[in-house]
Amino acid sequence: MLRYRPDFVRSRTIEPIRPRLYLISPPTIDLDAFEIDFRNALNGGDIACFQLRLKDQPADVIRAATQRLMPIAQEKGVAFLLNDDPELAAELKTDGVHVGQKDTPYKQARALVGDDAIVGVTCHDSRHLAMTAAEQGADYVAFGAFYPTTTKDAPTRAETDLLEWWTSLAVTPCVAIGGITVDNVTPLIKSGADFIAVSSGVWKYSKGPEQAVAEFNRVIDMSVTS
Repeated sequence: MLRYRPDFVRSRTIEPIRPRLYLISPPTIDLDAFEIDFRNALNGGDIACFQLRLKDQPADVIRAATQRLMPIAQEKGVAFLLNDDPELAAELKTDGVHVGQKDTPYKQARALVGDDAIVGVTCHDSRHLAMTAAEQGADYVAFGAFYPTTTKDAPTRAETDLLEWWTSLAVTPCVAIGGITVDNVTPLIKSGADFIAVSSGVWKYSKGPEQAVAEFNRVIDMSVTS
């Protein structure tokens, strides 16, 4: 099976890299209905990766969703990541896993999924956690929440100067997450976020997921050229 690694390794020394979308599933889904939304979202424009984040769901539910959705993502060249569970990610041969600070430690997650898989790490608003994750070899660090969010119980609030600081010194890409919509994403792009993680901002967009992705990409393009 082909693996898809978005541009998680790159240098900022030549020219800025265009930020890309990082989609996250709702915490619960109706798989038949969500498949339609998922296909529509992927048709909306550029997406780097998708994280299946079914919190507190049985492994069989996650397996079924992965088996249905991962081929759709990979057909579009979109990396497919699982949240929290590197052992299940290894079993299902996903493109990688995202781990939080209370989940499997990075080194253990890497050992489970292998060197070729993507492993990203939640770092909240902590410079120390981000430096540690990067030094250990994480493919990306995720900062947030930047805005109020109902998708998850975010323990911290991050400010845009964190993104500016990170991009001024680190090569490891950073993901901005938390309450991001097409209306508030521009400051995060201009502050240096490499990836924009969005959940409700796509799935609950008033004009539908496809139009949401198209609009996010429009705003990204406008922000990097202005």
